[in-house]
Amino acid sequence: MTRSALFEHIRLKQSYLCVGLDTDPDKIPRSLRECADPVFEFNKRIIDATLDHCVAYKLNTAFYEVSGAAGWESMQKTVGYIPSTHFKIADAKRGDIGNTSALYARAFFETLSFDAVTAAPYMGEDSIRPFLAYPDKWTILLGLTSNAGAADFELQSNLDGLLYESVIRKASQWGTTENLMFVIGATQAELFTRIRSISPDHFFLVPGIGAQGGSLKEISEKALIKDVGLLVNASRAIIYAGSGDDFAEKAGAVARGYASEMANYLNRNTSV
Repeated sequence: MTRSALFEHIRLKQSYLCVGLDTDPDKIPRSLRECADPVFEFNKRIIDATLDHCVAYKLNTAFYEVSGAAGWESMQKTVGYIPSTHFKIADAKRGDIGNTSALYARAFFETLSFDAVTAAPYMGEDSIRPFLAYPDKWTILLGLTSNAGAADFELQSNLDGLLYESVIRKASQWGTTENLMFVIGATQAELFTRIRSISPDHFFLVPGIGAQGGSLKEISEKALIKDVGLLVNASRAIIYAGSGDDFAEKAGAVARGYASEMANYLNRNTSV
């Protein structure tokens, strides 16, 4: 998916919401557990309920890999079920030497047909280059994460400022604003103005609102650009909004609420 296509979908939906399908088999309602593929059935119903309110879906691959071959089958069927209008992210956090990364890229862009994959930049450009070789596909690099461990390395000082700042500056040279995004955790909202000054034109994938406590208002006010430049992800807050047979209806209501709030922020951005 091209940047212009993504922006057009955001403009039409008046939403930059990404729904995280981090589906834990232990949290699926009991009524679905007798289905042939409970994970896929759960995902289908979440997708049907949220489709009109979001522009992207993100699948954290760990929730599927834990179930082995059956989990990969659920993931593949889920990706196939998501319409081509919606941006599909494999949250795999890959990053390895070049020939290994080339196989990861094939797995997620060819075998599974995702639009984007998350990757760790700390092995350098040659570990990321294979992902960037695919036309109209995106690499989403870890920039500044939400976890407490970000203080161990990402927030440490070096000669150029903080380490995460150096990573964003350097990695921005590897790709373009048409194929490279950065993960910026929502719980780091006080740093978004600084991050946007370092990377004024790239899209940011922002996890951490909802269950992790990030502020959609603060992020939107500090990081929206002329063609939006944000995909804000919510996972648990949406997909586990309900635990009974009405789980999909409740998920749709939460997604609708996020989308409505996003529309207000977009309306203040006269280019959208």
